Amino acid sequence: MVSEESPLLVATAHEAIYNRFAPHKKRWIVFLVSSVGLLPMFVQTVFVPSIPQIAKDLDLTHAVVSLTFSLSILANAVGLLVWAAYSSFYGRRSMYLWGMPFLCIGSCGVALSSSLQSLLFWRLVQTFGCAGGMTLGHGVIGDIYKLGERGTVIGVFFGVTLLGYAVGPFLGGAATQYWSWRNLHYSIGAWGLLELLLIYLSFPETSHPGTLGIDKVTRRRWIHITWVNPLSSLWLLRSPNLFAVMFASALVLISSYVILVPMAYTIGIRYGITNEAIVGACFLPNGLGSITGALVSGRLSDIVVRKWREKRRGVWCPEDRLRATWIGGLLMVPLSIGASGLITTYIGGPIGLALNILCLYVNGVGVDSVLNPISSYNVDVVHSRSAEAAAAYMASRWLIISAVTALVIPSVERIGVAWTDIIAAILAVIGQG
Repeated sequence: MVSEESPLLVATAHEAIYNRFAPHKKRWIVFLVSSVGLLPMFVQTVFVPSIPQIAKDLDLTHAVVSLTFSLSILANAVGLLVWAAYSSFYGRRSMYLWGMPFLCIGSCGVALSSSLQSLLFWRLVQTFGCAGGMTLGHGVIGDIYKLGERGTVIGVFFGVTLLGYAVGPFLGGAATQYWSWRNLHYSIGAWGLLELLLIYLSFPETSHPGTLGIDKVTRRRWIHITWVNPLSSLWLLRSPNLFAVMFASALVLISSYVILVPMAYTIGIRYGITNEAIVGACFLPNGLGSITGALVSGRLSDIVVRKWREKRRGVWCPEDRLRATWIGGLLMVPLSIGASGLITTYIGGPIGLALNILCLYVNGVGVDSVLNPISSYNVDVVHSRSAEAAAAYMASRWLIISAVTALVIPSVERIGVAWTDIIAAILAVIGQG
């Protein structure tokens, strides 16, 4: 009789393929992919504190500029699918080298924007170019680390990439207040150029030998261009398990965006914070919490997998990893966002601000205590197409979030921050349940 404890996979003898690279080379590879993985989160969050100033400079409303943020999330979802699909044909290295020029050109375009139309277009190019950083990083780690090590390394990868999420809003606010949001985007373009050079000079192809589509082409041209359907990876979500964890992670992640996107108009106005740099600094606790959650949950999920594998005498059930999400998803996320809405509404002064900062930190820990084990689970169960599995999971999640973020500020204006946050808390509980 099949139960939730039934093994889906067992240990295999092919682990020798993970010894192709020396330990120090693996660490350098993880450093490189993590530094590129910083970019998607950084490019997204650095924009939020500058929304009021951009609206003023371009003579637009705050809601219209926040729509640019929502559409950039949509472009990120499309980029995830494109870079992951083509990485299974051409390899991880090629996709990194193709994506960075889009980021560089798009960043310069954003900096030069003088109208809503140009801002929208170049923002889409910018986020499309760096979108592959997260999914390709998952694929690379799946290529070079075996099962028992993977959760911990993905936790480290998540922790490093979430530095972009942590410091992006602060740097965006500081640049807007003391420098220029335009110069900041020129700097992002220069960062992309540096990453391009590092990858070109020192990043090897990590895909397992003989697994790429280009390896199977018998008559290859010097420049071989093949159409790869970027939507094909979404077909992986026909698996009820993969679809369920994607939807659950989206409902949990919504809580962070419900707190963060309107922060200048909720916590900022409620506690009299008008300086963009200080508003950006208020994002730091959530980012630091995310880093903490990613590092702790990565190691915890590996411990859980090993524990249950030993109980079954060497037989592995991939769903064991999901046991590590329970505390974060059922307690930390819903309680933190619900409390933040009530505190912002009813408690003023320094005490209210301090309690909100605590809620932001707890929310970050809780959200990534859910996201990291789910990401490792996706790599575990669809290992041969790990980058595509990560892309399908993340792109679908971002499509949901892009729609929700467009509604956050109107919701706060219509029903208030308390009810908006309570609704997000209920959605998080539903997702984990």
